[in-house]
Amino acid sequence: MSESKNNRFVQMSAVRREDQRGVMEEIEKEGHCPFCVENLQKYHKNPILEEGEFWFLTENQWPYEKIKHQLLAIHKTHIEHISELDPMAGAELIRMFSEESKKRGIEGGGVAIRFGSSPDGNYGSSVLHLHAHLIEPDLKALGETEAWKFKFGQPKNYHK
Repeated sequence: MSESKNNRFVQMSAVRREDQRGVMEEIEKEGHCPFCVENLQKYHKNPILEEGEFWFLTENQWPYEKIKHQLLAIHKTHIEHISELDPMAGAELIRMFSEESKKRGIEGGGVAIRFGSSPDGNYGSSVLHLHAHLIEPDLKALGETEAWKFKFGQPKNYHK
Protein backbone atom coordinates (compact mmCIF):
# COMPACT_ATOMS: atom_id res chain seq x y z
CA MET A 1 0.00 0.00 0.00
CA SER A 2 1.34 3.41 -0.90
CA GLU A 3 2.03 5.93 1.79
CA SER A 4 3.11 9.53 1.33
CA LYS A 5 4.93 11.57 3.92
CA ASN A 6 2.84 14.64 3.09
CA ASN A 7 -0.50 13.02 2.09
CA ARG A 8 0.13 13.95 -1.53
CA PHE A 9 1.19 11.73 -4.42
CA VAL A 10 1.13 14.11 -7.39
CA GLN A 11 2.15 17.70 -7.93
CA MET A 12 -0.25 19.50 -10.28
CA SER A 13 2.14 22.43 -10.75
CA ALA A 14 4.49 20.06 -12.62
CA VAL A 15 1.89 19.01 -15.22
CA ARG A 16 3.20 19.90 -18.70
CA ARG A 17 0.44 18.76 -21.05
CA GLU A 18 -3.34 19.04 -21.22
CA ASP A 19 -3.79 15.31 -21.93
CA GLN A 20 -1.83 14.68 -18.73
CA ARG A 21 -3.85 17.15 -16.64
CA GLY A 22 -7.14 15.19 -16.64
CA VAL A 23 -5.45 11.98 -15.54
CA MET A 24 -3.50 13.80 -12.83
CA GLU A 25 -6.67 15.48 -11.55
CA GLU A 26 -8.33 12.06 -11.25
CA ILE A 27 -5.27 10.71 -9.41
CA GLU A 28 -5.30 13.67 -7.02
CA LYS A 29 -9.04 13.17 -6.37
CA GLU A 30 -8.57 9.43 -5.73
CA GLY A 31 -5.72 10.18 -3.30
CA HIS A 32 -3.46 7.31 -4.23
CA CYS A 33 -0.08 6.92 -5.88
CA PRO A 34 -0.26 6.26 -9.64
CA PHE A 35 3.15 4.54 -9.68
CA CYS A 36 2.49 2.01 -6.92
CA VAL A 37 2.03 -1.53 -8.21
CA GLU A 38 -1.67 -1.68 -7.34
CA ASN A 39 -2.43 1.47 -9.39
CA LEU A 40 0.17 1.45 -12.18
CA GLN A 41 -1.91 -0.28 -14.88
CA LYS A 42 -4.90 1.96 -14.14
CA TYR A 43 -2.99 5.12 -15.08
CA HIS A 44 0.09 4.14 -17.06
CA LYS A 45 -0.92 2.82 -20.48
CA ASN A 46 2.51 2.03 -21.97
CA PRO A 47 3.76 -1.56 -21.71
CA ILE A 48 6.35 -2.58 -19.16
CA LEU A 49 9.52 -3.30 -21.16
CA GLU A 50 11.34 -5.00 -18.30
CA GLU A 51 10.62 -5.86 -14.69
CA GLY A 52 13.56 -6.16 -12.36
CA GLU A 53 13.79 -6.81 -8.65
CA PHE A 54 13.53 -3.07 -7.87
CA TRP A 55 12.28 -1.31 -11.04
CA PHE A 56 9.73 -1.35 -13.83
CA LEU A 57 11.13 -0.03 -17.12
CA THR A 58 8.71 1.60 -19.57
CA GLU A 59 8.43 4.55 -21.92
CA ASN A 60 7.15 7.83 -20.57
CA GLN A 61 3.42 8.17 -21.21
CA TRP A 62 3.78 11.94 -21.61
CA PRO A 63 7.19 12.46 -23.21
CA TYR A 64 8.96 15.78 -23.32
CA GLU A 65 9.25 17.72 -26.56
CA LYS A 66 12.22 17.39 -28.91
CA ILE A 67 13.42 13.99 -27.75
CA LYS A 68 14.26 10.76 -29.54
CA HIS A 69 13.88 8.47 -26.53
CA GLN A 70 12.52 8.87 -23.02
CA LEU A 71 12.51 5.82 -20.80
CA LEU A 72 11.04 5.78 -17.34
CA ALA A 73 12.17 3.52 -14.52
CA ILE A 74 9.61 3.34 -11.72
CA HIS A 75 10.71 2.04 -8.32
CA LYS A 76 8.53 -0.98 -7.45
CA THR A 77 7.89 0.04 -3.85
CA HIS A 78 6.70 3.46 -2.76
CA ILE A 79 9.65 5.59 -1.74
CA GLU A 80 9.95 9.33 -2.27
CA HIS A 81 13.56 10.14 -1.40
CA ILE A 82 16.84 8.87 -2.85
CA SER A 83 18.10 8.25 0.69
CA GLU A 84 15.57 5.38 0.90
CA LEU A 85 17.05 3.65 -2.16
CA ASP A 86 18.78 0.31 -1.71
CA PRO A 87 22.28 0.47 -3.29
CA MET A 88 21.43 -2.68 -5.26
CA ALA A 89 18.50 -0.78 -6.80
CA GLY A 90 20.95 1.79 -8.10
CA ALA A 91 23.02 -0.92 -9.76
CA GLU A 92 19.92 -2.46 -11.34
CA LEU A 93 18.78 0.93 -12.64
CA ILE A 94 22.12 1.59 -14.36
CA ARG A 95 22.13 -1.91 -15.85
CA MET A 96 18.60 -1.48 -17.23
CA PHE A 97 19.35 1.95 -18.71
CA SER A 98 22.68 0.75 -20.12
CA GLU A 99 21.16 -2.30 -21.82
CA GLU A 100 18.23 -0.32 -23.22
CA SER A 101 20.52 2.44 -24.54
CA LYS A 102 22.60 -0.20 -26.38
CA LYS A 103 19.46 -1.86 -27.76
CA ARG A 104 18.12 1.47 -29.07
CA GLY A 105 21.45 2.84 -30.26
CA ILE A 106 21.19 5.90 -28.03
CA GLU A 107 24.20 8.06 -28.91
CA GLY A 108 24.04 10.36 -25.88
CA GLY A 109 21.69 11.92 -23.40
CA GLY A 110 21.12 12.08 -19.70
CA VAL A 111 19.73 10.34 -16.65
CA ALA A 112 17.69 12.30 -14.12
CA ILE A 113 16.13 11.41 -10.78
CA ARG A 114 14.16 14.09 -8.95
CA PHE A 115 13.25 13.31 -5.35
CA GLY A 116 11.63 14.78 -2.30
CA SER A 117 9.06 17.51 -1.84
CA SER A 118 8.75 20.68 0.16
CA PRO A 119 5.76 22.35 1.86
CA ASP A 120 5.54 25.04 -0.84
CA GLY A 121 5.98 22.81 -3.89
CA ASN A 122 8.45 20.22 -5.03
CA TYR A 123 11.56 19.67 -7.05
CA GLY A 124 9.77 19.47 -10.40
CA SER A 125 8.35 15.96 -10.47
CA SER A 126 4.69 15.42 -11.29
CA VAL A 127 4.60 12.11 -9.34
CA LEU A 128 6.36 11.99 -5.96
CA HIS A 129 7.00 8.22 -6.10
CA LEU A 130 10.70 7.78 -6.95
CA HIS A 131 11.32 7.29 -10.67
CA ALA A 132 14.18 7.94 -13.08
CA HIS A 133 14.39 9.20 -16.66
CA LEU A 134 16.76 8.17 -19.45
CA ILE A 135 16.48 10.83 -22.15
CA GLU A 136 18.07 11.19 -25.56
CA PRO A 137 17.29 14.66 -26.92
CA ASP A 138 16.64 15.13 -30.63
CA LEU A 139 19.50 17.52 -31.40
CA LYS A 140 18.27 18.05 -34.97
CA ALA A 141 14.94 19.37 -33.65
CA LEU A 142 16.64 22.01 -31.49
CA GLY A 143 17.08 25.56 -32.74
CA GLU A 144 20.51 27.02 -33.49
CA THR A 145 20.92 28.48 -29.97
CA GLU A 146 18.64 26.05 -28.11
CA ALA A 147 19.74 23.42 -25.58
CA TRP A 148 17.58 20.62 -24.23
CA LYS A 149 17.02 21.12 -20.49
CA PHE A 150 15.57 18.99 -17.70
CA LYS A 151 13.69 20.96 -15.04
CA PHE A 152 14.46 20.74 -11.35
CA GLY A 153 12.24 22.78 -9.01
CA GLN A 154 9.49 25.35 -9.42
CA PRO A 155 10.07 29.10 -9.83
CA LYS A 156 9.96 30.91 -6.47
CA ASN A 157 7.16 33.14 -7.74
CA TYR A 158 5.03 30.15 -8.82
CA HIS A 159 1.49 30.27 -7.38
CA LYS A 160 -0.37 26.98 -7.00
